[in-house]
Amino acid sequence: MIFPSRRSILQALAAATALAGTGHGHAQQTAAPPPNPFRYEDIIRRARDLAGAPFDANVPPLPEPLNRLDFDSYRDIRFRPERALLASSGGPFRMHLFHLGFLYQRPVTVNVIRDGVPTPIPYQPQLFDYGRNRIERPLPVNLGFAGFRLHYPLNDPRIFDELIAFLGASYFRFLGRDQRYGLSARGLALNVEAAGGEEFPFFREFWIDLPASGADRALVYALLDSASVTGAFRFEIHPAIETWIEVTATLFPRRTLTSVGLAPLTSMFFEGENDRHNIDDFRPELHDSDGLLMHTSAGEWIWRPLHNPTRKWVSAFMDVNPRGFGLIQRDRAFESYQDLEAYYHQRPGYWVEPIGNWGEGHVELVEIPTDNETHDNIVAYWEPRHPYQPGQEITFAYRLRAVASSDMHPGGKVVNTYHAPARASGSPEPADPTTRRFLIDFAGGDLEYYLSDPAQVQLVPWTSVGRITHMFVVPNEHINGFRAAFDVRLEPGQATDLRAYLRAGNKALTETWTYPWAAP
Repeated sequence: MIFPSRRSILQALAAATALAGTGHGHAQQTAAPPPNPFRYEDIIRRARDLAGAPFDANVPPLPEPLNRLDFDSYRDIRFRPERALLASSGGPFRMHLFHLGFLYQRPVTVNVIRDGVPTPIPYQPQLFDYGRNRIERPLPVNLGFAGFRLHYPLNDPRIFDELIAFLGASYFRFLGRDQRYGLSARGLALNVEAAGGEEFPFFREFWIDLPASGADRALVYALLDSASVTGAFRFEIHPAIETWIEVTATLFPRRTLTSVGLAPLTSMFFEGENDRHNIDDFRPELHDSDGLLMHTSAGEWIWRPLHNPTRKWVSAFMDVNPRGFGLIQRDRAFESYQDLEAYYHQRPGYWVEPIGNWGEGHVELVEIPTDNETHDNIVAYWEPRHPYQPGQEITFAYRLRAVASSDMHPGGKVVNTYHAPARASGSPEPADPTTRRFLIDFAGGDLEYYLSDPAQVQLVPWTSVGRITHMFVVPNEHINGFRAAFDVRLEPGQATDLRAYLRAGNKALTETWTYPWAAP
């Protein structure tokens, strides 16, 4: 980690103090901008230079007692809201900092850009309330921070709500109105499927452009580093009912990147209506996201329900220049979760819309077994077909949106997925374990129109392995749509990918449902 000099830190104290306030500050008289104001191109230059230097994996040990904080003692350290930064300009954003300790051992430098000049924020113990923790010795002013978060009057014009947080490796989370934190986004994913283990790039340094009075967006820059790659990132953050971020990234590989994930998303799926583990819990479902949604270059919408597999499951969806993909929490009914603390029904989905052409590749979905709801076991990202090579400069961009609505497209949508042994209702005969019945509820789009003449609606199922032995479609007036079902037979030990959609004549009425299944 490269820190500013002690002299520059001390000189920054006055500037940092000027950036703090109670939230009612007025715009200050500003000096003339420098001849070469700090810009994204400066981060690109730093990333390029960093890629040419050996990777520094050293993480300096934290001083006592920060190096032995546990979960509870770390949570007891809170930033003091009255010390929030960015208030001096009179803008609508406030910044809080995260303290080092517990899982967050690697310090990052956080800068504020004012009038084109970046100034590092020095560590000051006065910024934090340490709760029951006792810090006996002064901590160094170049200690650094674990990360930061921005606040904005998102839900109430009188209250500064948490809008976005950057904390840990290259992870960040953000919210739209009336949303609760759930899944996370990342700057970059590397070697998620590699035999040697995943590599976690991290943001080494941040720059926050001081928002002007009346600003409706925040601008954050970040410098990414790891053993395999460096990168410059630009985040243009737009608070809204569905907050969105325009992300631009420029990568400089140190070595060949054979498995790189662009716009990675990380979530949790433990139990849902399609995947029950018979846990002893009053809550029917436990997940931050319940499906992967994709919009292909051909215009097809694909819905893949998530599941908690018994072994790691990797799915790849080939495409060229995809229009979008994301991990979505489609089930918004409180009754599905019955959780008054976690509020799973208010967790956002994150939707990625590439800007420009991303070329050939695939959306990769990785599902990892988990035995509880505390582990993020779902990862989704875009993996380009061709590896990135050292000496290349790769730039890509996308919009990332915190979605709450399921109306991502005008067609019919999957609202429920069930599967069960394929047997006649009420039959005492044991079911064949190599035959499974899949039931999909479709609603929305034009489906309600066809309820008066359901014979026009046809199910189009497909299996990559095995055979379909039976299928039917019936109206489901409870959802103003249809329930489709089909039985699939496999040989013992075989695995298949399933697909299905509804049509009337030659017109597709719904998105395409897809799901994996393996016979015991």
